Amino acid sequence: MTRPIRPVSRTGRSVVAVTAAAAAWAVAAAGFAAWPAAAAPAATPAPRLGDTCTAADLGKRHPIIKSTEVAPTITHFKGWYVTQGSTGYQNVTTSTQTTISVSVGLNGEIKGDFAVEALGTVGAMLGLNVQVNYSSTSSESTSVSWNFNDPGYYGVYKGTKKVTGTYGSLNCNRVQQGDGSWALKWIEGPDSGSYTTYTTLEEGAVRCEDKVPANSIMRKAQGLLDCETPPRAGHAPGPVASAKATAARNAAAMDTAKGAAGKAATARTSTPATRAALNCQPDVYRIHVPGKPLNWSAPLLANDGIRLRESNWTSAHLDNWRLCNVTERNGVIEASLWNWGNGGCATIPANIANQEQAYLTTAPCGEDDLQRFYIYRDVPGGSKIGLQNKYTGSMLGHDRYADGELIRQYSSGRQDGTGTYDLVKV
Repeated sequence: MTRPIRPVSRTGRSVVAVTAAAAAWAVAAAGFAAWPAAAAPAATPAPRLGDTCTAADLGKRHPIIKSTEVAPTITHFKGWYVTQGSTGYQNVTTSTQTTISVSVGLNGEIKGDFAVEALGTVGAMLGLNVQVNYSSTSSESTSVSWNFNDPGYYGVYKGTKKVTGTYGSLNCNRVQQGDGSWALKWIEGPDSGSYTTYTTLEEGAVRCEDKVPANSIMRKAQGLLDCETPPRAGHAPGPVASAKATAARNAAAMDTAKGAAGKAATARTSTPATRAALNCQPDVYRIHVPGKPLNWSAPLLANDGIRLRESNWTSAHLDNWRLCNVTERNGVIEASLWNWGNGGCATIPANIANQEQAYLTTAPCGEDDLQRFYIYRDVPGGSKIGLQNKYTGSMLGHDRYADGELIRQYSSGRQDGTGTYDLVKV
């Protein structure tokens, strides 16, 4: 795809943007607050497909950008007629043409490291300043102050470059090499999704007769003018209705409505479709913190979560897990985690599934991707694993090693290695 031509219009007020992955990580580390340039930490190079990883990386993931598309988009527009007597600075109230919201995967709440890294990578790949926080172009009318030097029929606009595409997940897993030996390498995992972001907002004014670059924001605005039927002599100065702009605005609104309807149609409920029977493997496991006594223990109460506990005579099989309905693709296991103690399956609660650090719990087993997990494994002979929820794409881990600590989801996993566990056969 060719890089878009830079617009020649003057740049007006702009939203905050971050251009490189290093800056994106600085934003993430500061809780999405802007760091002074001198205070930004040095960026750690992201791994590449096929690079060697370690067992501590089994519970981590990084984004792979699989596709990008850049399209000039007009967010606000108004047709405006300037007569000889109305040149000079004027304040033009524009109407919303289309609204762009930043999103990665499930929603637009850019709170996790994975989303920030993905958008930072996109910006670095394209050489564009893109939004890495949650943000949206205004859905309300907004004014543009412009100096009209010459009479004419103008399109007054605010616009941006909309950046969309798809991403994949880079995960650490065991790989058999050509000589039959095994190694841990970064592979492309089964998780994928789409993203939307945009560049710095520009504002300007353009006439039908102006020569502007193709594929530019100005050219996009020019295309919304009814150049075939411009205002006739004697038309009052000021706003002019544009049939082209109205048609484009209605089309954008219909696309937005269709997207919202599609999301509503596929919105999950707190009760998954029941599963007739689980095909569970006979082996029973505990999921341990490596080298330490605490392991995953399912809750007795429905409103509690899976916590780190030490096994003893009171555990009542709440620390015992089976892998059920197991499939394997490209060396990655997909399974449900059935708990012997309470008969439920591990899941992320549906009502908080889109949240960073949502806790893991159990629920009646059913046909639900929230109850399915990708399991990344150490080389044969090693028992270490990393776990990823199929629906959210997030890795599982814990915030600190402590009795009673909840197991939670982290979009990029725990970068200190606390998302790596031992799958120990009982």
